[in-house]
Amino acid sequence: MDQPGPRPGGEGPAHPLSAADYMPAGRLRELQLRRLRETVAHAYARTGTPEGAAPGGPGHTPGFYRRKMDEAGVKPEDIQTLDDIRRLPFTDKDDLRDTYPDGLFAEPPGRLARVHASSGTTGKPIVAAYTARDLEVWSEAVARSLLACGLGPGDILHVAYGYGLFTGALGLHYGAERLGLMVIPAGTGATERQITLLRDLRPTAICCTPSYFLHLAERAAASGLDLRGPDCALRTGVFGAEPWSEGMRGRIQEASRLRAFDIYGLTEITGPGVAAECRRQDGLHLWEDHFYPEILDPDTGEPVPGGEEGELAITTLSKRAMPLLRYRTRDLTRLLPGPCACGRTVRRMARVGRRSDDMLIVRGVNVFPSQVEGALLSVAGVAPHYLIALDRLRGLDRMEVRVEYGPERFGQGEGDGLAEVERFRQRVARAVADATGVHADIRLVEPGSLPRAAEGKARRVLDERKA
Repeated sequence: MDQPGPRPGGEGPAHPLSAADYMPAGRLRELQLRRLRETVAHAYARTGTPEGAAPGGPGHTPGFYRRKMDEAGVKPEDIQTLDDIRRLPFTDKDDLRDTYPDGLFAEPPGRLARVHASSGTTGKPIVAAYTARDLEVWSEAVARSLLACGLGPGDILHVAYGYGLFTGALGLHYGAERLGLMVIPAGTGATERQITLLRDLRPTAICCTPSYFLHLAERAAASGLDLRGPDCALRTGVFGAEPWSEGMRGRIQEASRLRAFDIYGLTEITGPGVAAECRRQDGLHLWEDHFYPEILDPDTGEPVPGGEEGELAITTLSKRAMPLLRYRTRDLTRLLPGPCACGRTVRRMARVGRRSDDMLIVRGVNVFPSQVEGALLSVAGVAPHYLIALDRLRGLDRMEVRVEYGPERFGQGEGDGLAEVERFRQRVARAVADATGVHADIRLVEPGSLPRAAEGKARRVLDERKA
């Protein structure tokens, strides 16, 4: 099918939803500045302010951003250029937890249309609020993301994210409907039923976590459905909600006929659809008419030189229910130089493979799970399922990486077979040590013995060290 995209010769978008993707840089900056000033004024006046309260009046308690900006010595009228964004205070996840549940809302309940929340597995959940207009903007951003991946009217999208407070499923669902796709709201779990839907309803695209897709592919093969065969119509996969590597992309594409695309988002900002890869797969396009990006030094909070890696901070430019100023995502990435060959003029960021708060310190060395994943998937015969287990032995950190040995090799007999298994284990150990600088104990386990991401995100780290 001829998918929507830029017209030949750089004439602009072929679909009206993606018009902003091709906006001239000067017009985009003007739009960003206007929206930034409106957002700052709205956040200053309304965030955490009860409906009908008069800011500065008797007994009034300043709202969150009024207090933060007053402490920083900046007023909304001080924002005259885009560079003035650096004068604004940061917002981080602790701020959202400290003001739980509604201290960062900038609209009263009567003007809200929906709330979402993070899982809250490490403390209070992160609650995000939306007006009806916020939901329209979100659906537009997701639709633009799906367009960039090559999807359009006539496609059928199988949504295998969890429906509920998590933003993934409903975000992709309504964005796909906005674009004119047919949606199969499969949700998570019930994998055998999902395989039946893939076979019988023949979706052309799927969205879920990359780890769940690998689990789905594994179960499909066991049930007799070849994702590379004529009984499966999948051609496009849109994956997010967890960091994943190029090695993981390769394994996904080996197990199916689809092209795997990365989509980026987070509950605090809006959900999926902040950025996405296009068909060139040369970075993720940021829909920066709605989300203004900065790349910062994670330690100092200062901007890094252009093109260098740092922590992504995002300021929402359109959100009314819960605007966020300079939100520190903890995701590590960089802005890519130059325009994309697809013709879009919005900036691109490199894929997020790691987060500063996912970093493990093992015997004084900084280790990211994504480094371990990349090392493992570089070794032929390693199944794409693993677990990093950390503990302490006689006061020293110990890292064990549990790896599934490919089913065609595991359980060979004695003699030469046993020696081959040991050589394989050593190859894996060298790859992990080269990637991380840490010696890890490699434990080979039988295929299917590690937990699968049957309900969404895979658990990759088991840290049993005691402080």
